[in-house]
Amino acid sequence: MVDSNKVWFKSYDQNVRQHIDYPDLTMPQFLDRSAKNLPERDAVIFAGVKLSYPTLAAMVNKIAAALADLGIKKGDRVAIMSPNCPQYIVGFMATLKLGAIVVQVNPMYVERELEHVLNDSEAETIIAYDAFYPRIKNVQNVTQLKNVILFALGQPAGTADGSVLKAEELLMKYPPEFTQVPVNMDEDVAVFQYTGGTTGVSKGAMLIHRNITANALQVAEWFEQLEYGNEKVLCVLPFFHSYGMTTAMNLSIIYAATMIVTPRFEIKQCLETIKAYKPTLFPGVPTMYIAINNYPNVQEYGINTIKGCISGSAPLPVEVAETFERITEGLLVEGYGLSETSPVTHCNPMLGKRKAGSIGIPLPDTDCKIVDLETGERELPPGEVGELCIKGPQVMKGYWNMPEETAKTLRNGWIYTGDIAKMDEEGYFYIVDRKKDMIIAGGYNIYPRDIEEVLFEHPKVLEAVVAGVPDPYRGETVKAFVVLKEGQQATEEEIIEFCKANLAKYKVPRLVEFRSELPKTTVGKILRRILREEEVKKQQVTKS
Repeated sequence: MVDSNKVWFKSYDQNVRQHIDYPDLTMPQFLDRSAKNLPERDAVIFAGVKLSYPTLAAMVNKIAAALADLGIKKGDRVAIMSPNCPQYIVGFMATLKLGAIVVQVNPMYVERELEHVLNDSEAETIIAYDAFYPRIKNVQNVTQLKNVILFALGQPAGTADGSVLKAEELLMKYPPEFTQVPVNMDEDVAVFQYTGGTTGVSKGAMLIHRNITANALQVAEWFEQLEYGNEKVLCVLPFFHSYGMTTAMNLSIIYAATMIVTPRFEIKQCLETIKAYKPTLFPGVPTMYIAINNYPNVQEYGINTIKGCISGSAPLPVEVAETFERITEGLLVEGYGLSETSPVTHCNPMLGKRKAGSIGIPLPDTDCKIVDLETGERELPPGEVGELCIKGPQVMKGYWNMPEETAKTLRNGWIYTGDIAKMDEEGYFYIVDRKKDMIIAGGYNIYPRDIEEVLFEHPKVLEAVVAGVPDPYRGETVKAFVVLKEGQQATEEEIIEFCKANLAKYKVPRLVEFRSELPKTTVGKILRRILREEEVKKQQVTKS
């Protein structure tokens, strides 16, 4: 248990507890509980179709029975490759009901990436949206895949052959009852959450059953105004990402909320969905809130039904949060997490003090410290910059089949995040930057976030990201990549002069490139690495 004298507890909202009791229930058991308690409640709304909690629970039981009939047992891996849809939820929960392990697969993976995840996880079964079958078929003979279960969204894609199973037929064939296979909440793995794909070889973070249920309960505790059975969650974050899995899907099921499910973020469709179904919670990423802030006549879509939002996955510029709150009358707070921590570890208080640029304070039962970058063993006092370390019930068991990586990342129960951070006197944490994103120019350590905060204050800037690019004199130099708001024009000199007025000289970008869009992950995180690699290639071409 975390020491109750930790300074951050003084900043907790009044009704948020420091410690939570975590029931020994798996996610499918929480689903069964919601179905029993609120049989009339809509569990899912998708493409205008509504499914009640009992209907969703029955579908889960049928697919669990089908998987068991295929010989899948406790500990086996079942890959899921799908956009957000009811079938994703069913496949996920059915796998956990068997005591098997969900392998989260990014549906945008090309064959090479898909092959790596399937082989690394040793998955023999995949549940997938039928439109993705060509990619699956192309790698099947170089993986251990034996069972391919496809489902259609609307008209069948018509690309599958006779060797695959159809989820729709399995739902007709099997009974609506299935008993949870016993699991050890604190030992048995529930999910392989692949991470690190944007920075190197993708690693499978092993999340145990306790990790994923505890984190959903921690997030629910933070939203102290949550009402059981009376919330609607806009599920636009992808479920295959730990952020969407926890704050959209699992949180909803534990609190018997209605999941308003959308397969992707498309601004007009998103606003039409908000207007039609009136969500109360909207976990998202900054790019989503930026899009809403800048959409014409946005108030006409009834967005003031949204009472709470946690923004994660990337820094939330202050200007974005203030604008969003003004137009929605809801609360938008910045949080923080990692795939390895299921993912949420920090958040600004929903009702109390929020600090600009801060990821907030640790969630209940979450301990944190800042350690020196050289040894990782010396705990630093408030105000000093070092590596952020975290301990709590949401911290992974380790990386699948990677003992050296696990030993480097997990030490004495603490996860070493790789993020450079500091804590202030009140226990609020600030991410200064990723270890790998820090720019060293002319001997100065420069953190991109400092510059990005300034760029977002420029009235013409819609999105911005900063990267270090090779420089023969300074080692690296600062380059800003900027997307302007619609109808706006600006020059490189104008942006640089604005930065000069607001930043120390050594931090000011020397280069500015205007773009129509920035490369992003499926969650909306800007891929700084891609921009840096493009610059390196450009310089190599110029030299040759």
